[in-house]
Amino acid sequence: MIPLSLSTRWNAGRHQSGQALIEEILELGLGIVELGYDLRAELIPGVKAMVASGAVRVDSVHNFCPVPIGAPRPHPELYTPASPDRREREFAVTHISRTLRFAAEVGARVVVCHSGNVDIPKLSFELTRLAARGEQFSAPYENLKLKAQLARDKKAPRQIGYLTESLQQLLPVIQETGVRLALENLPTWEAIPTELEAEKLMKQFYAAGVSLWWDIGHAQIRENLGFINASRWLQRLEPYIAGMHIHDVLPPGQDHVMPPRGKVDFPALAKIAGMDMVRVLEPAPNTETAHIVQAIAYLRETWNLPDVNTTSGETT
Repeated sequence: MIPLSLSTRWNAGRHQSGQALIEEILELGLGIVELGYDLRAELIPGVKAMVASGAVRVDSVHNFCPVPIGAPRPHPELYTPASPDRREREFAVTHISRTLRFAAEVGARVVVCHSGNVDIPKLSFELTRLAARGEQFSAPYENLKLKAQLARDKKAPRQIGYLTESLQQLLPVIQETGVRLALENLPTWEAIPTELEAEKLMKQFYAAGVSLWWDIGHAQIRENLGFINASRWLQRLEPYIAGMHIHDVLPPGQDHVMPPRGKVDFPALAKIAGMDMVRVLEPAPNTETAHIVQAIAYLRETWNLPDVNTTSGETT
């Protein structure tokens, strides 16, 4: 079983040295990391040195990593492979390719990728606001959800086509590097792909090196807003899942809370957590260290996860 890892999104913003960044995570008793999308170029030499020394293992990298030179800010949707804008899709393919090659350099097995959003008004924020006021499933809520569905259904097929084209362009790099590309589920109605769209994409691309990435918190938000039954879709998509982001949710939509401080039913996820996949604890930047330590202990006990002391996978 693969031990728990931690996303460097938690602490990358406050370090000037990649070595210090990794050492802070090692102090938590974790020996595996996901390199996050806010990992700046100046942190890379220190991180690579720690990997080369055997102090830490990298199992996953979150696109785009390192932060593209000239990018206005770190963000996983700087450029999206499902964008209706051709030039943006070209940038996405270029920078995803760079992330795949960087992932191979540090020994990662998978790159996590956001595919983008359907080009429609972002009504999910209003749905979340109504749900927070206790108006979920009221007439205004259902009318707004129907409006969002109709708008999405009109434009989504074309953008799924764009995503398909982008994935086809990325296949040679996936095969060259041996690193899988995993499409992450996102919390909004506008996000691409939906669970059904993801399943269809996997039937076309899974054998060629494209997987899914299950974000537990995002799935919980989608369930909170009445979009999906998260547990049923998790069971259905499990054969295609390369890894998961782990964080809790305070309803309806406050995510990246550390377990067990939210409402996610983590004991119910024990079976899927025991599968051969990467498991990444993904706290918000500057989350209190004590909350992370509590979450690690809770998940290890609840899911019967191994401890790990070294990159060789030595467990206790």
